Amino acid sequence: MRIISGKHKGRQLLAPKNLPVRPTKDMAKEGLFNILNNRYYFPDLKVLDLFAGTGNISFEFASRGVEDILAVDMHSGCVNYISKILDELEMPIKTLKSDVFSFISRNSEKFDIIFADPFYDMELEEFKKLPALVFENDMLLEDGILVIEHSKQTHLESLPHFESSRKYGNSVFSFFKP
Repeated sequence: MRIISGKHKGRQLLAPKNLPVRPTKDMAKEGLFNILNNRYYFPDLKVLDLFAGTGNISFEFASRGVEDILAVDMHSGCVNYISKILDELEMPIKTLKSDVFSFISRNSEKFDIIFADPFYDMELEEFKKLPALVFENDMLLEDGILVIEHSKQTHLESLPHFESSRKYGNSVFSFFKP
């Protein structure tokens, strides 16, 4: 995995093989950040990275100047890896070991961008719960956006608050707005 742009542009990060992750591919990540870069001024953002895994998305946001990032994952190996890298690169990322759905149900903070990258084989009902809970708990700031990464076999366009989607290979980013 590679940081595409910003302060740590080109930096290769090697995650341990034993983590249960599927990092977002560089091509897809570059497409996502091109979209976000046209909508937002990164240094002003507050970002939540759900199902953070290797921290790939959090590291990209931090490299581009975001200073308020929370990465949530339930796997202790993932949280430990993110913590190790953020210390090495002096990145402003906070980590939290928690089940994402439990976190969302008790969270009281609001964010500009919420990025969620659950397992591609997660049940469709679980995928549907993500935007429902985010909007029920009013977790987005005024111009905020929820981005869910999923496989092209998963279809979320019929859900409330769906705005658009972009496909990159087998990965799809679905965008949801208040």
